[in-house]
Amino acid sequence: MNRNPLLVSEFKIPFDKVLAEHVEPAIDKLIEQSQQRIDALIAHPAPRTYHNTLDVYDNFSEPLEYAMNVVRHLEHVATTPDFRAAYNAIQPKTAAFFSSLPLNEGLYNAIKAFAVTDEAHTLTGVRTRFLKKTLDSFKRHGAELDPAGKAKLQQIDVELAQVTTKFSENVLDATNAFELIITDPAQLAGLPESAVAMARESAQAKGKDGWRFTLQGPSYLAVMTYLDDADIRRQIYIAFTTRAHGGERDNAPNVQRILELRKAKANLLGYRDFADLVLEDRMAHDGARAQTFVDELRKKTASRFAKENQDLVQFSGKDKLEPWDVGYYAEKQRKALYDFDEEVLRPYFPLDRVVQGMFEIFGRVLDIRVVEEQAVPVWDPQVRYYAILDRDGKKIGAFYTDWYPRENKRQGAWMDVLITGSPATHPDSPHLGLICGNLTPPIGGKPALLTHRDVETIFHEFGHLLHHCLSRVDVRSLSGTNVAWDFVELPSQIMENWCSERESLDLFARHYETGEPLPAELFEKLHRAKTFRGANYQMRQLSFASVDLAVHRDYSPDKDGGVIDYTRRILQSFSATDLPANHAMVASFSHLFSSPVGYGAGYYSYKWSEVLDADAFTRFKKEGIFNPATGAEYRDRILASGDSEDPAELYRSFMGRDPDPQALLERFGLVA
Repeated sequence: MNRNPLLVSEFKIPFDKVLAEHVEPAIDKLIEQSQQRIDALIAHPAPRTYHNTLDVYDNFSEPLEYAMNVVRHLEHVATTPDFRAAYNAIQPKTAAFFSSLPLNEGLYNAIKAFAVTDEAHTLTGVRTRFLKKTLDSFKRHGAELDPAGKAKLQQIDVELAQVTTKFSENVLDATNAFELIITDPAQLAGLPESAVAMARESAQAKGKDGWRFTLQGPSYLAVMTYLDDADIRRQIYIAFTTRAHGGERDNAPNVQRILELRKAKANLLGYRDFADLVLEDRMAHDGARAQTFVDELRKKTASRFAKENQDLVQFSGKDKLEPWDVGYYAEKQRKALYDFDEEVLRPYFPLDRVVQGMFEIFGRVLDIRVVEEQAVPVWDPQVRYYAILDRDGKKIGAFYTDWYPRENKRQGAWMDVLITGSPATHPDSPHLGLICGNLTPPIGGKPALLTHRDVETIFHEFGHLLHHCLSRVDVRSLSGTNVAWDFVELPSQIMENWCSERESLDLFARHYETGEPLPAELFEKLHRAKTFRGANYQMRQLSFASVDLAVHRDYSPDKDGGVIDYTRRILQSFSATDLPANHAMVASFSHLFSSPVGYGAGYYSYKWSEVLDADAFTRFKKEGIFNPATGAEYRDRILASGDSEDPAELYRSFMGRDPDPQALLERFGLVA
């Protein structure tokens, strides 16, 4: 046990030494130690003080959280059957432990006892907020339930952890189970050279002849956008939209059960539905306001959405388009309208140059420096490690990057927290995080060459990372990205704006062979095409938000039937084409169902935050996208502040007013 790497928190985490056999013994021990700290907090003799009550509560589970962060991350990026089994074994234990805390009467009484002290009445700033949010959170998580209610709530939380984990595993396994091998080169017509080379290398890696296509992002998107063969596009589209539906990996029962458990939890706690429960302490505050927000954006988008789709059908020369036709013909339409093929941008976006350019941009804007460090333990040879240095050269954070897809790694792109430091009070206690993606890897001796959307993804995740690493809040649980879910995407989405500005592109958009900058002609085409089918992009996001709110506010199996059919009907009302009868996207909708809460009842947050980011960037546009004074205010008032104040106040402190949605409508060309 003494050699278990999960029992000692290290800033340079020994990922290469963490084995499946370490997981359960370590978590069992750390849960026991965390419980002992809670028991000591409760038993501490009077008087109650901030130090012996709230400060202890804020930090008592830090070693357990560290170990769980490491284990969860490895399950996401380097899973094996043994590691998955170990992770599944600890999920119900940790869920039961953390859900037990608000139900611990002694702990709740200790915090309430502190709340009536003279010291509590004189608290200011973030400590006042921490006390209020802690009491509110205890109530919202069942502290005032009777014993039977508390037992029921804990049972729900444990089962939610188990079912959502199974959902996530089914999506990963179903994604990896699919492959399509093409042996006739004529069937590759339309695909760009980069996609053909990627498919060839994928087949060779599996010891197969021909070209191998999968449901991983780079492969799937290339087929749906460029492949001339409509039947192959149909096969892959159907496989993608029916992942984890039917057979041994069927997620339909899991989705149904997750919704039942979430509704039961909300009702038990006195809320109308799960949306009202989780949104109470977010900017929207309740499901009705979130729904109104989505509905209003839909109304402002509907007419342009219809016109875009009518124009695409007319352009295609067909009487009717199928779902697997839309991306294909849209790309051809974009080329025709703007003489612009996004593939021609790839040579100007080699991954390493993009990353270094991003570091330079935000080094200027935020007065930081990012430097790579070597000889750090990692979970895969392609992972890299960087330190973030502050104005005075002190390390305030560090992070790992893992950019390429693997079969032992989940899909998508994300940022995650490994260690939350305390740089505000302990200068030698930096933050640690990571960024993961599934980008097109190096192919045929060339470096990884990215699409413009890939570039935006990297900047987006780096925004989350900086929100974590530049935090200066001395309450750990209110630090960094621990903010209202409909505010958390502001620091990530605003970063994407620098991907489309000439000044910032000039720092990294250079041809990987010649070093030549992005030609003015290409930049102008990129700029003109930026609003192309903007209403369709917006409607797609609103469709996901509407499905999310519908299943968490209104759905009833008795009234509405099976959840797959119910969500398909909603998605159909937002779709540019008729959806197939077997369309089952919700069975792989990991944002909603891969964790007990996640984006459940909160997917609208992307659009909510997009309103904030589009509006906030107008200040940078006005004052200069590299303006250090503007950057310093943004860093101090948004990135450094975490959840130390109400997010609406933080936004007003930066912009001097409430957000204006007009900027978002202009971004997508939805303003006449």
